[in-house]
Amino acid sequence: MAGSSTALAMAIDHCFFVVGLHRVEASIRPENHASRRVVEKLGFHEEGLRRRYLHINGAWRDHLCYAITIEDVHGGLLARWRGILSAQRSGTAS
Repeated sequence: MAGSSTALAMAIDHCFFVVGLHRVEASIRPENHASRRVVEKLGFHEEGLRRRYLHINGAWRDHLCYAITIEDVHGGLLARWRGILSAQRSGTAS
C-alpha cells in the first residue's frame, strides 16, 4: 500500500504546487477500506457521507467524502509521507 500512498502524495503535490489547486476531494465507497486507509494515512479529513452519490452497477451508492487543502500540506505531502515511512522503518513511528 506504500506505493499507492506515494503515488497519491505525488499527485496531490502536483495539483497544489504545479496546477495551483487549493483543495482536492476524494469520494470513496464506505466498504472500500483500503482506499480509505490510503487517504487517511496521508492526512485527508473525512467530511461526511454523500448518500446515493454515484450510480454504480445499477444502483445509487453512498460515498464518504474526504478532502485536503494546501494549508494541510506545509512543505509538500510527499515529503511528509516520506518522513512517516522513514519513522516506521526506524521504529520511531507513533
